[in-house]
Amino acid sequence: MSKPEIYCVLAVFAILCSVTVGDPDILIAFVVTGNTTIDANYFTFTKMRQLVGGEYPSTFGVLKASMNEFPALVGQSVSYAVLEFPAGSINPVHIHPRASELMFLVSGTLQVGFVDTSNTLFKQSLEIGDIFVFPKGLVHFQYNNDAKEPALAISTFGSANAGTQSIPTSVFNTSIFEGILDASFRAKRATIRKIEDGLKA
Repeated sequence: MSKPEIYCVLAVFAILCSVTVGDPDILIAFVVTGNTTIDANYFTFTKMRQLVGGEYPSTFGVLKASMNEFPALVGQSVSYAVLEFPAGSINPVHIHPRASELMFLVSGTLQVGFVDTSNTLFKQSLEIGDIFVFPKGLVHFQYNNDAKEPALAISTFGSANAGTQSIPTSVFNTSIFEGILDASFRAKRATIRKIEDGLKA
């Protein structure tokens, strides 16, 4: 294959990759799903009202406004989540395969971080008013290490359907052959089983 042919193949590949990344562009102002009456109510999401004056949950909780909960977001390349962290709670390591996450800390403090593809950990202690970005597809976490005070954060995503894949659940709560996990983690079968059992509880 000649150099011009190689460049042509690379250019086509780059175009195809850019077309498949993120939400597809729509050619209309908005997408209507199902038999829906289109008025201002279609563009209004009211389920966050439960947060106002409510108490923190006893474990980490998230209230999402993605295209699954709020169909008006289809084609808009944006979604939203409110993350509630009781004292000492954690949002376990996870990824969002289709979007970056931009987190704004509204109250409390959080320890956050992500690991890039060279296995470098980028961690930060956030205070009220701080914003932190978690790049798309990278393993990340958030932890409220305050033993007394809760924390509240708001996250936005560059996709109407960012997706969330929990690393502990994906690795230890699936049917991956036991020998693969043993070898991957260089651990004894009893250790792997203890982790799996802990996630099922």
